Amino acid sequence: MSAQTFEFQTETSRLLELMIHSLYSNRDVFLRELISNASDALDKRRFESVTNKEMQTEDELAIRLEVDKEARTLSIIDNGIGMTHDEVVANIGTIAKSGTKEFTELLKNKEKLDESPELIGQFGVGFYSSFLVADSVTLITRKAGEDTATKWQSKGTGSYEISDAERDFAGTSIILSLKASDAEDGLQDYTDPWVVEALIRKYSDFVSYPIKMEKEIPASGEGEEPTKEDSTLNSQKAIWTRPASEVSDEDYNEFYKHISRDWIDPLKRISTSIEGTIEAKALLFLPKKAPFDLYHRDMSKRGVQLYVKRVFIMDDCEDLLPSYLRFVKGVVDSEDLPLNVSREVLQQNRQVRAIQKHLVKKTVDAIVNMRRNEWDEYQPFWTEFGPAIKEGLLMGPERNEKLLEAVIAESTKDESKRRSLEEYVEDMPEGREEIYYLSGTSIDALRKSPHLEGFQAKGIEVLLFTDAVDEIWLQQPITYKDKKFVSASRGEVDLESENKEEEDKKDEERKSELSELLTALQDSLDSDVKEVRLSKRLTNSAACLITDTGDLSPQMEQIMRASGQALPDTKRILEVNGEHPVIKALESLYKANSSDPKIANYAQLLHGQALLAEGGQLADPAGFAGLVADLMVSAASA
Repeated sequence: MSAQTFEFQTETSRLLELMIHSLYSNRDVFLRELISNASDALDKRRFESVTNKEMQTEDELAIRLEVDKEARTLSIIDNGIGMTHDEVVANIGTIAKSGTKEFTELLKNKEKLDESPELIGQFGVGFYSSFLVADSVTLITRKAGEDTATKWQSKGTGSYEISDAERDFAGTSIILSLKASDAEDGLQDYTDPWVVEALIRKYSDFVSYPIKMEKEIPASGEGEEPTKEDSTLNSQKAIWTRPASEVSDEDYNEFYKHISRDWIDPLKRISTSIEGTIEAKALLFLPKKAPFDLYHRDMSKRGVQLYVKRVFIMDDCEDLLPSYLRFVKGVVDSEDLPLNVSREVLQQNRQVRAIQKHLVKKTVDAIVNMRRNEWDEYQPFWTEFGPAIKEGLLMGPERNEKLLEAVIAESTKDESKRRSLEEYVEDMPEGREEIYYLSGTSIDALRKSPHLEGFQAKGIEVLLFTDAVDEIWLQQPITYKDKKFVSASRGEVDLESENKEEEDKKDEERKSELSELLTALQDSLDSDVKEVRLSKRLTNSAACLITDTGDLSPQMEQIMRASGQALPDTKRILEVNGEHPVIKALESLYKANSSDPKIANYAQLLHGQALLAEGGQLADPAGFAGLVADLMVSAASA
């Protein structure tokens, strides 16, 4: 049959232009698409050969790549099921049986595009990604069991030719006449074997059929000619599809290093399968060390790679794991996960949410189990990744209880090890409903904080938190085993005691005795604090600063300022220890002369001392230093 020229459907030229400039963000993916099509053809032949002898072949089912630098061509050849003349017309000459116009409108309308997850299956546009890199495309195909072959040719400009052809074996060959290389336009030299091999390893390394290419082997000695031999480019080792009993720890570790670019073995692996309305397999790894950019605002890699039928789709799939698990490395491979037409954007739908929910559960369960059963490994893991995991406590209450099981913190009970919330609650006396904590920027400063004095005197454990995220999640209405979190530095505290009634009576009497002094101190510090009151939490220090219930803590204010947010003017509460020698001396000074100007100076010294004791910064360091110098002179002269 002589060559016949056909016109593409109306608007196909516009469609191809849209595909080249809008549909795919990365031109390199053309090879992934063509390899995927070839793999599908091999799958079909293998399946059909079970019941149809004409489909059987003694040759190995494989994909071959051939490059020709002089002719600037790249060929993708398979011995799959192939196509008849009529199938070529139906499948290649017609991009979409439901109409190119509809498809073009979808490409123009992103909202409609995102609502149509099955576009690849409906329109079969993967083949047309060839025109991302080729000026013209030739396809030669022969159906398994048939004697005749068909050639299809097009420059993608609105028409194509179909003619008879010769092909020695069944399958399909696609010959791309490549455009000139252009680094600025993302066009590599696809006749370079090293470029082709790199693309195969990136996108198609786990395709289940061998992808072969003839490679030049350098001469081994002087005067000898280089030789050529077949090389298989892909590993075909999709180890997540194999039973764990058939894969060694060394193989798992090597695979982790291959996908993560980490040189240290992983801490733990998580292998899981999802079955039901959607089928998927996942192989995830928990690293030992955090990447340097884990806590940067725009972390470059989220870790989980997405495959569909072992074909690489994307490198850092944000939809499959939430950001607080961004350190998890691994692969997710689905048999039927819906993508949009470019295979580059995952659709937000019920199936994706089901996969994410399953992966989150398995990952958090593994982390919690490690905390309970592998303590020596868990402590350094938490040091590396704890702040990221705690970000999950800001994302809704549905996972809080489980995530809180993973939380460990320094404690006033035992300085040698961190404690879990589970251990804290188990050791709580009956009747107490609060989990006490103190947050700050330094563990050493927290351990010396005057806010802890009353708690330590009564043997009440306080958890100590120093990560920036702690200040945020601890302000949420979060409970653990129905116990609420209460800050040791916020609001009034009413610590339980065996002699509580007697202590309360004594406090009221002392409050009455100091009421006028407290008022005088308040008047002197009116621009700095909202109230001066007697403390129930101090035993050794003279004073401390308290954040009132509902107000922002100093740490939260610092976080908000760093993010450029405007803050309301807030004042804190100065609590004083009525039994401290300084307060008793001030009491005597006030009784002797209530208008003594030294009282105002001592008020400023008390406030500055309390601020420094918690690691804060003085608003007027020079003024404070002057007051201290005057006090030293007065004491030395007495």
